[in-house]
Amino acid sequence: MIRILGLGVTGLLMACSPALDWREAMLPSASMSVSLPCKPEQARRPVALAGQSVEMHMVGCEADGATFAAACAALPEPALAGAALTHWRAAVWAGMQAPAQGQPGAPLDQPFLPAGALDLPQSVRSVATGRQPGGDAVHAQAVWFARVRGPQVSVCHAIVLSAQPRPAVADAFIAGLALR
Repeated sequence: MIRILGLGVTGLLMACSPALDWREAMLPSASMSVSLPCKPEQARRPVALAGQSVEMHMVGCEADGATFAAACAALPEPALAGAALTHWRAAVWAGMQAPAQGQPGAPLDQPFLPAGALDLPQSVRSVATGRQPGGDAVHAQAVWFARVRGPQVSVCHAIVLSAQPRPAVADAFIAGLALR
């Protein structure tokens, strides 16, 4: 028991290491704040999600050997939120060459429902291992969810990518997502 507690404390200390200087950034398009461990960069770009053209707003940074990113997009057709999350998730896993569902090593999902999010079956937290474009292994912990904002539904995604699994750091990042 003491050994398990020691590992847990070590993991928490690593998540709060000096290399990780946590600060809040906003994704105003989704009224979401994100806690990032480094100076954030922001971007927007048009993308297609579930057959819909949307403008995606992103914030992210790199620190201590990991990439941290969050993004949201408002859907013109709110009824397609579940399909958009499924499409987005599949695109991320394909981009990092993660094994497909049903194959050994396929992404492991569990339900994810932050306060203020829509209760959709496609709202998940996933862990996966894949390959970077250069062939190096990459580990990911990611979430996908949707939320209502007035007459619109925004779909959102957050991810931590690193060469080695970083569950304590990913937990801290994901816990820092706040819907306003």
